[in-house]
Amino acid sequence: MHLHASPDQIDAIAEGDPDEPVVMLNLLKYREVAESGHGVDGMSGEAAYREYGRRFAELHPRFGGEPIWMGRAGNIAIGPDDEDWDIAILVRYPTRSQFVAMFRDPDYHAIAPIRAAALADSRIIETTQLLPKT
Repeated sequence: MHLHASPDQIDAIAEGDPDEPVVMLNLLKYREVAESGHGVDGMSGEAAYREYGRRFAELHPRFGGEPIWMGRAGNIAIGPDDEDWDIAILVRYPTRSQFVAMFRDPDYHAIAPIRAAALADSRIIETTQLLPKT
């Protein structure tokens, strides 16, 4: 179960070009019922994640974090058969430094427990553009 970034993971991301835009691939598996004690008691994992998303949107002016694509995750064509994701989201940050700053910000730390309460497992994978923009 992977719900929190480690300081070493954020430090590794911070080593890249601070001004480069990044798109973070989020793979999410909801809990049936959100973990208690984080203000989303009794909600489904999906509903609790929507609450996290609402609060995350309030941070958008400072950090970017604009969802550019979201969809239901389907069958795995290549990869472990035991991974099962509900949702995939691509979130664009104008700069890598804004993403890193978000993970180090106390306002983000205040809402991160809601994300963890909502999810059974997750991945956030940094991506940078290789193909020319059209």
